[in-house]
Amino acid sequence: MKFGIAARRDREEALKLAYRVYDFLKVSGYEVYVDEEAHQHFPHFSPEDVLPLEKMDVDMMIAIGGDGTVLRVEHKTTRDIPILAVNMGTLGFLAEVEPAETFFAISRVLEGDYFIDERMKLRTFVEGFDNIPDALNEVAVLTGIPGKITHLKYYIDGELAEEIRADGLIVSTPTGSTAYALAAGGPLVDPRLHAIILVPLAPVALTARPLVVPDRSSIEIEVLTDRDVILAVDGQFYTQLPPHLRIRVEKSPRKTKFVRFSKRIYPKYTLKIKKKF
Repeated sequence: MKFGIAARRDREEALKLAYRVYDFLKVSGYEVYVDEEAHQHFPHFSPEDVLPLEKMDVDMMIAIGGDGTVLRVEHKTTRDIPILAVNMGTLGFLAEVEPAETFFAISRVLEGDYFIDERMKLRTFVEGFDNIPDALNEVAVLTGIPGKITHLKYYIDGELAEEIRADGLIVSTPTGSTAYALAAGGPLVDPRLHAIILVPLAPVALTARPLVVPDRSSIEIEVLTDRDVILAVDGQFYTQLPPHLRIRVEKSPRKTKFVRFSKRIYPKYTLKIKKKF
């Protein structure tokens, strides 16, 4: 079994834990590779075991950090590699394992005592833009100038759902319902549901409310403003789009795979929501 390790780069505790995990797996006889960005900030790993995430060809990724670290791994790895997420972030909605549980969790993995939790992703289509990554959390269409609202129409399966003047529109997965969409007033959605959530961001009209639709829906966003807009994916990818174009968002054929040990959802969600707010 081959492992890859990535860590939050701005916290020494995360990098030290990554090194301890690396050393444990190496001593145990496993093939282990470390993200080159972690190595740049903590140059104690063996250079021959250092690779960029884009070149990781492993059976499992161990991501030590917050949700941002998990999303960075998910965006940069080219295969749907199962992720064991260790929470060394602020909340860590995507992580099940706390730092003190790290080696117990790895031991369970080595014994095969775990299951894979698959989460849906979103794919974005824009004519002339072919490098847009899939979203685990959300796709956001945002005003290109802070303080200036944008004008959008969005359609569900070809039917006009709403016309808004707002700071933007968030199209979220159930997983992303705990992230940007929640902060914008969207609902907390059980990740087992097959759904897509649309949340207007600071709309002018109070009648523009969040909307939950089936995950088989095709969502088309028409940009009516004369100004450029920003397309943001999971807070990891940003690109500027010209005005008067259409953006289509649909369920992706790819999924994110998380290594899990418990099927309990609500205690973790509710406790972290209380902590967040």
